[in-house]
Amino acid sequence: MELNRQTALALQQEGKAAYEAGDPHDSSPYNRYGNADQQFGYQYWTRGWSMARSAAEDAEEQAGASAGR
Repeated sequence: MELNRQTALALQQEGKAAYEAGDPHDSSPYNRYGNADQQFGYQYWTRGWSMARSAAEDAEEQAGASAGR
């Protein structure tokens, strides 16, 4: 795996897609304690998953706030 920005963005998209598919946080296909490629994959996959979760939570809060007005 080439460790670059394009790969990082692709891994983030994988993580976001996993969140949208309902996969749990610990379902990353990358090993947190593996070699450099695995660690890189884990870091950015997890970042994408977390970003998707945060966006979903923010959208929920916004929907709840607008419905309560």
